[in-house]
Amino acid sequence: MTEIPSQSHAEEILAEMIKIPVFQDQPREELLWFISVSEERRSAPGEIIMREGDPANYMLVMLEGEMRARAEHGSADGPVFTVTAGDVTGMLPFSRLKVISVTGRAVVPCHYLGFPVSQFIELFKRLPELVRRLVGLLTDRVRSVTRAEQQHEKLAALGKLSAGLAHELNNPSAAARRSAAALRDCLARLRQAARSTEIGPEDCGLLAEREEEIRATLKPAQFKDEFARVEREEAIQAWLEAHNVEDAWKLSPSLAEAGLTDTHLASFAAAAGASVGPELTRFATLLEMERIAEELEHSSARISDLIKAIKEYSYMDQGPMQEVDIERGLETTLTIMNHKLKRGITTIREYAPDLPKVMSSGSELNQVWTNLIDNAADAMKSSGKLTIRTARENDFVLVEIADNGAGIPPDKISRIFDPFFTTKGVGEGTGLGLDVVSRIIKNIGGQISVTSVPGDTRFQVRIPIQAKK
Repeated sequence: MTEIPSQSHAEEILAEMIKIPVFQDQPREELLWFISVSEERRSAPGEIIMREGDPANYMLVMLEGEMRARAEHGSADGPVFTVTAGDVTGMLPFSRLKVISVTGRAVVPCHYLGFPVSQFIELFKRLPELVRRLVGLLTDRVRSVTRAEQQHEKLAALGKLSAGLAHELNNPSAAARRSAAALRDCLARLRQAARSTEIGPEDCGLLAEREEEIRATLKPAQFKDEFARVEREEAIQAWLEAHNVEDAWKLSPSLAEAGLTDTHLASFAAAAGASVGPELTRFATLLEMERIAEELEHSSARISDLIKAIKEYSYMDQGPMQEVDIERGLETTLTIMNHKLKRGITTIREYAPDLPKVMSSGSELNQVWTNLIDNAADAMKSSGKLTIRTARENDFVLVEIADNGAGIPPDKISRIFDPFFTTKGVGEGTGLGLDVVSRIIKNIGGQISVTSVPGDTRFQVRIPIQAKK
């Protein structure tokens, strides 16, 4: 930076400064002093105005141009902050900022002042009203940054949930689609069997009775391994070929899957006579259609359960405060998080009986459970034991979420709820998940604490049964 060179140039700077709201109506001589101890700089587009990690030694007054800043060593999709003409940024009075947390680059040609932190004490004496206004700017900045980061954290969490739900919904929906295609093939086989059979009306009754007898004794096929399955299919194929059944190789897998024994086949053949081929095809196809119907029912039920869980998780169509069933909220969250837990994490539930409902925001509490369970899963690296316990403690409901992961280092546990602090690697976390959790719990008059040793980390959340007044 370069010092302000002359009195006339200082007057030019002053004319620009008094256009900025925080400097308006301030003593002229004191503003000239402000300019005299400041450093002036001009930056071309693309040049770095402030660098992440540098000491926070200056308060910047943007006179002309625009700067955009973001944390370059954080998440790739982190928020971008814009500073335009008339803004004051950098190190503000009473800020606890020690180092610059973002890198700012000029978007267009920029003209700005750098007021040194070393002159803050003198600034307090000379321009107390300006200091008061700057403190107001600091408060607004903290509020704005926190809101932006919290919104980013919520969107990141929503993105993870959406990806997981998409995966969870894809499995049953793909199964339903396969089942529908299989049913179409079954119908084609039934039509072909109906055209090929020569069984007469007088034998239909006997065959129907024989089919019901076989159904009553059928048991699901159980093979100790794939070799046993193949061996049974080959045995059935040989039996069919011996009875002159066409396309025996196509029919044998279905009959083996249905669990038909040699006794069943012989009994059926005695009733079907010369039409044993098409009638066995019809019978095996009907058995397969029953199995497909069960798969469709299971798949559609899973989709329905997930949609119900999403609605319950977000508390759609309900007010901000309602009676919340803690156990139900935990179960809903576990359903939503199933994509992350099913890979190798065992969930142990220790729910207290007759747990009272609490007056709170159900969607916000579900956000708390999501963050805590997600962190626990990350700590266990997708393999371990997750324990969820509930209990009543006087006027509070206690929820404890524990994992047997590596634990939180002792030198970091006291900062675990601080904004922007994270124990995860660079780019893996914003450090706002637990800050959001802490804020939600405090807003409802609750308490949150953590204890951690290797193999046993416990987050305890206490929620008031009655709403905070």
